[in-house]
Amino acid sequence: MKKYISNHQQVYGVDEVRLVGGKGDGMRLYNVRNGGGLDFSVSLDRCADISRLAFKGDNMGFFAPCGYVSPKYYDRTGAGFLKSFTAGFFTTCGLTAVGSPCIDNGEELPLHGTISNTPCESACYEITDKEIKIRTKVLDAALFAHKLLLEREYICPIGENKIYLTDKIKNIGTAETPLEILYHCNMGYPLLSENAEVKVPSSEVLPRNKHSEEGIENCLVMEKPQAEYEEKCYYHKLSGKTAVSIYNKDIGKGVSIHFDTEELKFFTEWKMMGEGEYVLGLEPGNCLPDGRDVMREKGVLEFIKPGEERIFHLTFEFIEK
Repeated sequence: MKKYISNHQQVYGVDEVRLVGGKGDGMRLYNVRNGGGLDFSVSLDRCADISRLAFKGDNMGFFAPCGYVSPKYYDRTGAGFLKSFTAGFFTTCGLTAVGSPCIDNGEELPLHGTISNTPCESACYEITDKEIKIRTKVLDAALFAHKLLLEREYICPIGENKIYLTDKIKNIGTAETPLEILYHCNMGYPLLSENAEVKVPSSEVLPRNKHSEEGIENCLVMEKPQAEYEEKCYYHKLSGKTAVSIYNKDIGKGVSIHFDTEELKFFTEWKMMGEGEYVLGLEPGNCLPDGRDVMREKGVLEFIKPGEERIFHLTFEFIEK
């Protein structure tokens, strides 16, 4: 390729931009092109999550009604998270709380924790003729509370439609603390439609509640957008190194998400077939979104000791056929 171009930006690269206007004013983004059809944005003021993502011109993710919202507007009261939940291709939930607001061990915890509304302390990227590498650091710490450091790395090969994500979380404090993380991956139109084929190789599926129990046999069957649809959640039991996927024949594209259940033991499917709020969540995590108090009560809440590091891996592979 080098013989054909004088500057890699002709085909692939990273542009660092800032948003102007609205509640997203001033937010920093890395806009990434890999020269093979991937075009995505890493939101540096939102935990370096991937907000917008398109594959060869077709959108893959879901944008919530609020759109881009700067962390300065974050409301941590109860379910105030939803007022700034961009969703995007994926949102990181955690690092000490995931799921329903609750009071656990005397601590009041908001919906899905605070990490997705935390800006990166530092960010940098490196481009070679083989790959684009992005590294960020996010500090989740407070006086008289937990002190965690999230070091995130993305590797996107040039011309190969994969994204490798590695998260290293270190307890830099002096006390053991709960550790919860969930990768809230959000599939949206046109990838998601009633013709999308979803595969989750689970050995067991449990409904989150009575409402979800209705139609559980069709939990992986996508439907047309419906008025006043009430969300449904399903908990799938997976094992080993595994992958879940969605493919839509209408656009001839899809995505598979690869992870290891030794690292991320739980998997949640969030099925929301509402008009104007049409999204499928495919969510690996080390916990379920029922609230930290429930995880503690069930005896499955994980902890991280002072000086300990935990590493989580995800691979997103984009499919065309």
